[in-house]
Amino acid sequence: MLGAAATAGGLSTYLNLRHTQLTAGRLVAEMDAREDLLTPFGNLHGGCLSAMVDHCLGVVFYPVMPAGCWVATTEFKVNLVRPVSGGVCVAVADIISLGKRSGVARIDITNSGMLVCAAQGTITVMPPKETRQ
Repeated sequence: MLGAAATAGGLSTYLNLRHTQLTAGRLVAEMDAREDLLTPFGNLHGGCLSAMVDHCLGVVFYPVMPAGCWVATTEFKVNLVRPVSGGVCVAVADIISLGKRSGVARIDITNSGMLVCAAQGTITVMPPKETRQ
């Protein structure tokens, strides 16, 4: 599961999101604040942090999902606390609540040890495709 980001393709591959820890209820992931992701003002685009939040919001639930189930983001709220101009962003996602149909997680992103993004989101638990009606 830790290597899934490297083979998933899409936006997570483009942003080079890396899972460094994945346990029941917690995900730690990293993303480099590359020069090509910076705005003309020299700061990491907020959309990159939002994409990191969305990715972590989904992945953190997989170790505790019933076999075959998957999750879909329902909503998330992002507070961009301070700008990022370089270095590595580290996201820590923790499950706050998980029921049969939905879950809530909190995601904090730091850069050089400073909080840069505080987020919370909700997912919908989707049944395996063959049992959906």
